[in-house]
Amino acid sequence: MPRSTRDLDTAVLDIVRAQAGAIAAGAIQRQLGEPRATVNRALGRLVAQDLLKRSGLGRAVVYEAMLRKPAGAFVLQAREPAPVPVAVPVAAPVAARPAFPWSRDVLPLVAALRAPLGTRSPVSYKRDFVLRYLPNTSSLLPGNLATQLMDAGRSKEQQPAGTYARKVLEQLLIDLSWSSSRLEGNRKSLLDTRELFERGRSPGDDRDATMLLNHKEAIEFMVDAVPTEGVTVPVVRNLQAVLMHGLLPDPADLGAIRNRIVNIQGSVYLPLQVPTLLEEMLGAVIDKARQVHNAVEAAFFLWVNLAYLQPFADGNKRTSRLAANMPLMLSNCAPLSFLDVESHDYALAMLGVYERCDVSLAVELFEWTYRRSILKYNAIVESLGGPDPVRSRYREQLGEAIRQVVYYGLAVGKAVDALGVPQADRAAFDAIVDTELQHLQPYNCARYRLPFGKTQAWIDAGRPR
Repeated sequence: MPRSTRDLDTAVLDIVRAQAGAIAAGAIQRQLGEPRATVNRALGRLVAQDLLKRSGLGRAVVYEAMLRKPAGAFVLQAREPAPVPVAVPVAAPVAARPAFPWSRDVLPLVAALRAPLGTRSPVSYKRDFVLRYLPNTSSLLPGNLATQLMDAGRSKEQQPAGTYARKVLEQLLIDLSWSSSRLEGNRKSLLDTRELFERGRSPGDDRDATMLLNHKEAIEFMVDAVPTEGVTVPVVRNLQAVLMHGLLPDPADLGAIRNRIVNIQGSVYLPLQVPTLLEEMLGAVIDKARQVHNAVEAAFFLWVNLAYLQPFADGNKRTSRLAANMPLMLSNCAPLSFLDVESHDYALAMLGVYERCDVSLAVELFEWTYRRSILKYNAIVESLGGPDPVRSRYREQLGEAIRQVVYYGLAVGKAVDALGVPQADRAAFDAIVDTELQHLQPYNCARYRLPFGKTQAWIDAGRPR
């Protein structure tokens, strides 16, 4: 008789816990005698419930058990999403990670923000929080921290803006989409997200699937638009429109400045309510961020201030998370994907800004998660080896050639002829195009901005070129 989902998850968890260290999915499959896809789904559920930890990339992915819970505390169930922002709950769910290691200096603020709502004084938006900020003179991050993170995260090579983000795009799409959606209460696991992105949109998509797919498309839009358009108000407004497509009751709210009152659940903060002032302050935030020389400081400034302003009817926090990546892209820094951030810690950091204009909690959370992002994406870039000079020189032309062949059905020769690649580099460029087309798959087509379905159809047709 086939195992039930619970029995299968328990069996997988027992195997991993029996290991002295980490174990690969293949080894688990051999012990269970179940299909690999079945084992992968079980692993995805256990990772989503924080019972297993996943590490490594590609074939080197391994799993290890998280710290054991007290007897009787192991419950296999979906994690209930916490409203964001909210005060930190008194009792954490049984599968929650250990509390975020706030420093001793911020513990009084943590205690104040955990106090009952009735004991906290209502506050409104403070325009001076933005207006008194002087780019390259003021700093929300400690000056030495912004410099350290910039040095650690920035590519050492002189390359066009956005090159770093494109190199790690496939992993970034998964990481940032899933992490950001999870902070909004999305129930899909990381494995669910991978499978969803491979499948693409379908008529049966639920709200969680739509949220994830919107994130993916918004990141792709950002990677395309920011290197040419820069950090601008239209880019930010379009970012919100892509993120919230199909998720708002009124489509007129997509990309539009808010013209209705909003309240922040679990907070005494009342955002600015006048549309003309919202538009003015959004312009001020973007203008100041654009002037900041240190990309990490600019990223932090955007993240904090877009969430604080709440310029849109909905989707403000997710817009702020993606927008924080824009200065990083322009400076070829490692992206910020909010890896391993828990919703209650994130909410607490935001509450410090909302109610106190105090960024100390946000600073600690930002530093912690950005250092994790730097380590992960630097490792991915290093694994790719040194850049091919021809590939680097004709990066845009390569992408266009691949799209013309796969999406529009053009023959390779005609596609390349139209790009004007000099004859001296033509043979090397043709070889790169041929190699890329040979190895193109639905799981790696995002770097060329190709839909999964269209790529699969081209492959099924025999890779015509």
